[in-house]
Amino acid sequence: MAVAAIVTLIVAGLIVAAAALGLIRVILHLVAVRRSLDALEGGVRVIAERTSTVPSVLPSVNASLKPVRDFTESI
Repeated sequence: MAVAAIVTLIVAGLIVAAAALGLIRVILHLVAVRRSLDALEGGVRVIAERTSTVPSVLPSVNASLKPVRDFTESI
């Protein structure tokens, strides 16, 4: 009976080791995904900063085009 108990413990230990290895791999993949998302977030911030000037410039562009709009309405 002792041999069966030892074999059971060895098999259980192998199962636990395999599960631990799988969880470690999942953790490493999640770390890699987090790094990718951090890099992506930085890129999105750069795009947002570069396109944010359009609304602040728009009123001055409209003011500059007012003579053109007045001219086309007079035609």
